Amino acid sequence: MKQRTIQQPVESIGIGLHKGLPVTLRLEPLEDDMGIVFYRKDKAVSIELNKDFVVDTQMATVIGKNGVVVSTIEHLMSAISAFGIDNLRIVIDNDEVPIMDGSSISFCLLLKQAKIRTLQKPKKFLKIKSNVEVKHDGKYARVLPSDDIVFDFKINFNHPAIGEQHLVYNFSTQSYIEQIAKARTFGFLKEIQYLRSQGLALGGSLDNAIVLDDKKILNDNLRYDDEFVRHKILDAMGDMRLLGYNFIGRYEASASGHYLNHLLTKKIFSSDAHYEIVEFVDEVKEFEFAYGY
Repeated sequence: MKQRTIQQPVESIGIGLHKGLPVTLRLEPLEDDMGIVFYRKDKAVSIELNKDFVVDTQMATVIGKNGVVVSTIEHLMSAISAFGIDNLRIVIDNDEVPIMDGSSISFCLLLKQAKIRTLQKPKKFLKIKSNVEVKHDGKYARVLPSDDIVFDFKINFNHPAIGEQHLVYNFSTQSYIEQIAKARTFGFLKEIQYLRSQGLALGGSLDNAIVLDDKKILNDNLRYDDEFVRHKILDAMGDMRLLGYNFIGRYEASASGHYLNHLLTKKIFSSDAHYEIVEFVDEVKEFEFAYGY
């Protein structure tokens, strides 16, 4: 199985979730072993996708270097992870990746438009070798060894429209597009009103998020009955791509978010006993199928 990039540059325009400003997003191919690189065109600064460049996880996953940041990268990185892209230049002209419709399906469509190009060198995976867990305030996120790629997520919100949701998701690119990619981010009206008073969430609307008041969903309908937990898996897949590779293992979480996911990626790298970097030089049918789109 070989490394992947895209065949041709593609471009899209959207708005940033927090500042509400227009953002142009351009994806460009890179060659073997160049990795995922963000480029702030307006600042002429490149920021490599790396857990060590994470500077904030409060409202989104934010990476930065020398005071220049790129915010809300998780939905785009989730799609890039699902398509098995190893090398890519992401050019934006503002400090936020556009929110699009609040899910990752627009980024999936953009990658399909760009088309996948197979490179020459073997694809590298990070394979989990031992259990690794982080906890905070009654929440947890952990990874366990597995020959498959599995996301097992639980949430429990004291809200009549959400409640307790649990999903075990076995990854493939096609199932991601069908079962995960359309799940939108969500927020509560009272929190959004507070964020806007602080100059945040200015780009949020019913067009790019599921919004709830104290009793109900304000949007017309859900895309999945359990859209909330599916979006949490979408986010987790994007956050875990900050490992630097697609990973092989089982991810389990309860009420986790960007902060715990970041702690987990750091803890995985805290010991060589936790992981190994593997290459599949020979044909490995299950992973070729998984990334077979």
